[in-house]
Amino acid sequence: MSTLSFESLCLKEEEDFDTDLESDENEESHLEVSVPDVYLQACKLVGVVPVSYFLRNYDSTAMDLTHHGLGPLGCKALAIALVSDMNINSLELGDNHIQAEGAKYLAEMLRSNFTIKRLDLSNNYLRSAGAEHVTNVLLNNISLKSVKLSGNGFTDDDAKYFADALLTNSRIKELDLSHNEFCGKGGEQLGQLLANNEGLEVLNLSWNHFRMKGAVALCAGLKVNMTLTHLDLSWNGFGNEGALAMGEALKFNNTLVHLNLNNNRVTNEGVGMLCRGLEFNDTLQVLLLAYNTLTVEGALSLVNVVKNTPRTALEEINICNVRVNETFVHLLEVTCQEHPGLDVQFGGVGGFIAKKPPKRVDPMKVIQDYLDQRKLRLWDFFRNIDKDGTMRVPVADFRKAVQQSSIPLDRYQIEELIQRLDRDRTGIVDYRGLADTRKQMMRDHRRQLRKVESRQKKEKQKSDRILKTFQSAVEAATPHGSIVISPGGAREGSSGPRHFSATPLSSWHHMVVSNGSRYSVSNLSNELGRLPASPLRPAGSSALRSYSQPNLLGDSARSSPGNPASAQGAHSDPEVAYSKPSPSALPLTRSRSALGAEQPAVKAKSKRVRKKKSTKRRD
Repeated sequence: MSTLSFESLCLKEEEDFDTDLESDENEESHLEVSVPDVYLQACKLVGVVPVSYFLRNYDSTAMDLTHHGLGPLGCKALAIALVSDMNINSLELGDNHIQAEGAKYLAEMLRSNFTIKRLDLSNNYLRSAGAEHVTNVLLNNISLKSVKLSGNGFTDDDAKYFADALLTNSRIKELDLSHNEFCGKGGEQLGQLLANNEGLEVLNLSWNHFRMKGAVALCAGLKVNMTLTHLDLSWNGFGNEGALAMGEALKFNNTLVHLNLNNNRVTNEGVGMLCRGLEFNDTLQVLLLAYNTLTVEGALSLVNVVKNTPRTALEEINICNVRVNETFVHLLEVTCQEHPGLDVQFGGVGGFIAKKPPKRVDPMKVIQDYLDQRKLRLWDFFRNIDKDGTMRVPVADFRKAVQQSSIPLDRYQIEELIQRLDRDRTGIVDYRGLADTRKQMMRDHRRQLRKVESRQKKEKQKSDRILKTFQSAVEAATPHGSIVISPGGAREGSSGPRHFSATPLSSWHHMVVSNGSRYSVSNLSNELGRLPASPLRPAGSSALRSYSQPNLLGDSARSSPGNPASAQGAHSDPEVAYSKPSPSALPLTRSRSALGAEQPAVKAKSKRVRKKKSTKRRD
């Protein structure tokens, strides 16, 4: 290795030490110094205690120095020793508090060391200053394949560094940015990363703060990504809005195999939105949805997607916190007969369809509906036990009368009704309260309907707004010239993978607008006018024109001498000119001689017309 790279890692203040490492005269002896000797000399120069684990295992290909308390200076001594190392290809330095200064020394070392392929710098308090040094490594190093940067306090402003560094770097295959502080703005930058990078295969973004805005931006980048296979977005608070955006992305993405959405506040409604994308996806194999607020309803939606989608690739679904019922178990057994490789992890049998058990119907409303259907009054119903007409009867008589009637009330509803009509426990039921509750129940019912309609309207507006934002994010994240894979079924009889129709995203609108007039006369003439001139076809050859396609050559000059060739859409070639096909040239079976027989009369007529026009102009 060059002496310059080595000296750049040494402390400038320690110039008093006379060592053979800095001597240009003993360059040959410098090359023969072993890695442990260099490390010991570097520790002496820097003033730190050497790590004995490194000295014992320096000849190993994997160096794990996690939790060794290196600090910035210890990292510098290690970087000096690794400048000339050609053996270690995996370096793990997690939880060493190296900070931005230590990241700077590692970046300097990795400019010369092209042996290390895996680098772990998790939990090292790198912050924003360290992010700049790390991204410099991603720009300059050509050997790194996997980089772990979990728990380093990176913020939204730092996400741009990673997006810019990985814009052209397609050598990094695995990137871990979990347990950082990326929010909505950082999600937009990382969405650009997904849209532009062409080499990343594994990305871990768990335990950040993306929420809805960041989720939409990430899913927009995932929609046009063509290389990512494993994506971890757990513990990010996506919500149902993020599930909606993910469902839209899965309709088009055809590379993702493993998706982790654990603990993202997704409900049954969000799972339904996600399933709309799974209906079109045929590559996703593992879907993790554990620790979301799901019930049997959401679990049934997931299994139904697998059952109703023959070309699905799902093999594992994790909903380990959801308690299911017998209906789900039966449906899963039927689905596994068609898809033997399916494995669904759930939390046992005995759950409810909804998140909460359904509420019982108000017994007062049941009695009112019963009386309305039969057009009865309360006194008519209780007159057998209320002889005086005071609308006050004993509890025992009231209970007996309700039980013997045909009112659809169970024992629990009758007891609830008695408690409400005899709140003071006097043993007398005053059923005048039943008459007073009808208007109130109607008002409550109308109020509840208005609330439901208002909630549905707001949810629809929110979904439309999210979809609009998602489309805008897709347009912003799509690089120039990228293609978007349209969802569609596999061709029948095809033995290979499913064929997709690839269309540039920027040209969708243009195609829709111009599709209706694509084959009009004007467009056809413009297309014919842009045909290249053939150097092998002479301009004046009539034999070639008589047996070829409709006459496109040589007639533009005779058709209208007053009009320039550019007005007719002709080519600017001086030797060969193209114009609109004439109606007489369309039939391919007509011979040239037949056309020429009528030409003199036409010419004579045209001369007479010209003479008449000229005389009129003179007058």
